[in-house]
Amino acid sequence: MKKIRVLHVSTAHPPTDPRLVNRVIPSLTADYELIALLPVMLNVQGPANARTIWLPYYQRLPIRFLLVHPLVLVYVLWLRPSLLHVYDPELLPVARLVQRILDIPVIYEVHENLYRKLDQKVRLQGRWLVRQFMRFDAMAQQHFHLIFTEHGYLDTYRHLQLPALVSYNYPSLAFLDTFRRPYMPDHTEPEFFYIGLISFERAFDVLVDALALFSKSVPKFTMHLFGRRTFSNETMHALPGFNAVRDKLRLYGYTAQADALPLAAHATAGLALLKPVGDYTESYPTKLFEYMALGLPVITANFPLYQTIVEKHNCGFCIDPTDPAQLAQTLQYLVDHPAEAQAMGERGRRAVETLYNWEHEAQKLRQFYKLILARR
Repeated sequence: MKKIRVLHVSTAHPPTDPRLVNRVIPSLTADYELIALLPVMLNVQGPANARTIWLPYYQRLPIRFLLVHPLVLVYVLWLRPSLLHVYDPELLPVARLVQRILDIPVIYEVHENLYRKLDQKVRLQGRWLVRQFMRFDAMAQQHFHLIFTEHGYLDTYRHLQLPALVSYNYPSLAFLDTFRRPYMPDHTEPEFFYIGLISFERAFDVLVDALALFSKSVPKFTMHLFGRRTFSNETMHALPGFNAVRDKLRLYGYTAQADALPLAAHATAGLALLKPVGDYTESYPTKLFEYMALGLPVITANFPLYQTIVEKHNCGFCIDPTDPAQLAQTLQYLVDHPAEAQAMGERGRRAVETLYNWEHEAQKLRQFYKLILARR
């Protein structure tokens, strides 16, 4: 029997985005003819078992509106899917136009609560684009099925007219187990691991100050940092503690998980420290669960949402994300207490195996697809 054709489209997420290529898309390819339209990157293959059509990528949003979105419209009308799944708010106008022409259901997947970041978006994109986002987001709540990666978004999205789903961004054990190793950190020259956006909102300045303090008692260590930076070299070099630790920082830039995670094998801990800005206090950092799945003790912020995970399972520390001294003390504790650090990692791993894994979420996602297509 011919499979139902489903089209997944992103013009902003890279084709190495873990949720798209390691979780959502592989979970659906067995049941649907799945085609992905994704921004092109050199030396990157598309999601396994899905046909990938590459789109040009431009960093500036207005250029994507002018050059990429018309191409998306052409592809969608040519492929004529039975369901359209989009990941970026900028695609909402195109998705609505497609819905009117083809009369098909649309899924809009919400990865961040932009309403918590409107001031920042106004500075970056201008008031006119922010107003257009709010207009089309309200339209999406009326006409699209929404998927939220956090339950906290439901406090903002209160006018949904169609069935929606909360699909947590828990890790795929099938993917991460490839990189999992026995917990055997080097206690004389410890290593620490971070993957994600590198910004002051995500406590990079606090981390530098903490590492400068930590270096006074542990002079040899390495801090691995994978991710795009939001600040310049000049800004980074001006941080008070930077010169004391600059030779201990390894800044790799944006890196696919498959290339970054092998360096977590010898880490003492995984860091997921965020300041209380935007939607961070109501959103789980995905890396938190990934570190737990790898068997690493975690260090994260003392937000109540995070404490319900970390302190419940005793798999790490929730600390003040603005306090370098507390972070330095936490790093020191994990180095000085390797048996307890290993036990924390093991407890975190068991929690992911039992509760916080993508395999549970994938089943929810497949049921949601069946519900939408049955309604149609």
